[in-house]
Amino acid sequence: MNNELSKFVREIPNFPKQGILFRDITTVLKDPTALKMSMDAMAQLTQGLEFDTILGPESRGFIFGVPLAYMLGKGFVPVRKAGKLPASIAKKEYELEYGTATQEIHLDAVTPGQKFIIVDDLLATGGTANAICQLIEELGGKVVAQIYFIELTGLNGRAALAGHDVRAVLEY
Repeated sequence: MNNELSKFVREIPNFPKQGILFRDITTVLKDPTALKMSMDAMAQLTQGLEFDTILGPESRGFIFGVPLAYMLGKGFVPVRKAGKLPASIAKKEYELEYGTATQEIHLDAVTPGQKFIIVDDLLATGGTANAICQLIEELGGKVVAQIYFIELTGLNGRAALAGHDVRAVLEY
């Protein structure tokens, strides 16, 4: 199924800069067959996992996380960029290649012992995912697994997430 699904991922050379081969998922999302295949494949990756809630980072984690939560009868918790959430928040700042970024979550979104699966479109270097794991764990939650539509294996994101169960539908 993964080889069939990979045919729907558009490759754009030299975006966002020279030497980068961008994997565009908009072609997956617009095709009803590919979208269903991608959601079914992600749901398959959750089999055997015991968890309470799906969590997804802004914005493409919302695209895959909400339908997956719906399919599995789970709730969904959004993690947002700084300044986007209206209630009391917890936040985690982390390093990027050129600067820093911040992820935020509502304080009442995590209860002690609550088990989460993080869902996102892409695992690259693992920096964002690592920050989200730390944030959940600091609030008393547990990250059971992380599920990605695409993993860029050459960027070693799994290394940044050592000790975590990481699963991907497609690997490049």
